[in-house]
Amino acid sequence: MKHQFIAKRYWKDKSTAMGQSDVIAKSFDDVINLSLGDPDVITHNIIIDNAFNDAKAGHTKYTDFRGDPELRQEIINYYKEEYKMNIKDEEVFVCTSACHGMYLALEAIIDDGDEVILQAPYFTPYPQQVELARGIPIELPTYEEEDFQINIERLESCITERTKALIINSPSNPTGNCLTVEVMEKIAAIAEKYNLIVIADDIYTSFSYQNTFVPFASLPNMKDRTITINSFSKNFAMTGWRIGNIIAPDYIINVIQQINENVVFTAPSISQRAAIHALRNRHEIQPPMIEEFRKRMFYAAERINKIPKLSVIYPPKGSFYLFMNIKETGLTSEEAADLILKEAHVVTLPGNAFGACGEGYIRIACTVDVEKLKEAFDRIEKIKF
Repeated sequence: MKHQFIAKRYWKDKSTAMGQSDVIAKSFDDVINLSLGDPDVITHNIIIDNAFNDAKAGHTKYTDFRGDPELRQEIINYYKEEYKMNIKDEEVFVCTSACHGMYLALEAIIDDGDEVILQAPYFTPYPQQVELARGIPIELPTYEEEDFQINIERLESCITERTKALIINSPSNPTGNCLTVEVMEKIAAIAEKYNLIVIADDIYTSFSYQNTFVPFASLPNMKDRTITINSFSKNFAMTGWRIGNIIAPDYIINVIQQINENVVFTAPSISQRAAIHALRNRHEIQPPMIEEFRKRMFYAAERINKIPKLSVIYPPKGSFYLFMNIKETGLTSEEAADLILKEAHVVTLPGNAFGACGEGYIRIACTVDVEKLKEAFDRIEKIKF
């Protein structure tokens, strides 16, 4: 919006498909919303009840600047127990969501004009997040015919003297792809060769259906050049609690803390207490939820592959998103998403919202139960693409 009181850098509309999807979802009374990654699953009662009791007990004040010490210790314990990684307390920072964590990380490491390579298709906010830190986003395309793996030669061709960092996301939003250990090892070699920082957006770690998740920071020599962004939003169905954490070398954490003191000071104390109970009780809380999303993903993928001109990689590998190929329809991503909305009353996101290489795809979020998914695909398969 062009206005004298608006900063000129925002005069050009920067709204995203994700931001507009909520408005679109209200277009019809019977709409089925498969656009946003906000699960229909409610936060587990173990988390809610214990957080409530903690609030009643007085945990309603500012916490330590790097986060509640109990939560930091639980994060350390988690990495030790799950991945045999030794994380120091000074390497942990609790943030107000992973989106906030990404902003803090980029702000801490980016100088004006530094380039940040983005694994694409990418989480929609990445480019603007890089630009907010005065950096330059560089899209690194991945393709379905390559299983959406990062092509190392293509990665190397993106690197210039201004390249500072690479953002990877596995399991991926939007493709559902999981980077193989072999590919990650090659990325690690590139990071060492060109002295790059890798920002690992580890948001869907619990939703890895084919292979056990491996943190990029756990690879040899990578801990000291990796910034790991974590979130409780998806792994514990805690989107509204807005809580996450960052793991990075202590000198980066120190800078992140200084920046954050001028942004939100500390993450919400109640949400931090909830995160403590989430980690402590993860073996009880997570398995049924993960199985539910696995069931949804496999059901939706099977339905898609039975509809003429539509397809998706099978079996699903991770996250709770499917990147549906619509190229045989001859429609653009936006045209296909609009057709599905108008004729089936199902809200999806066009693939080009996730980068240029996302054109020809539609993202499906399996955030409703199988019964709703069945209704959605019953409607979609009636469309004459």
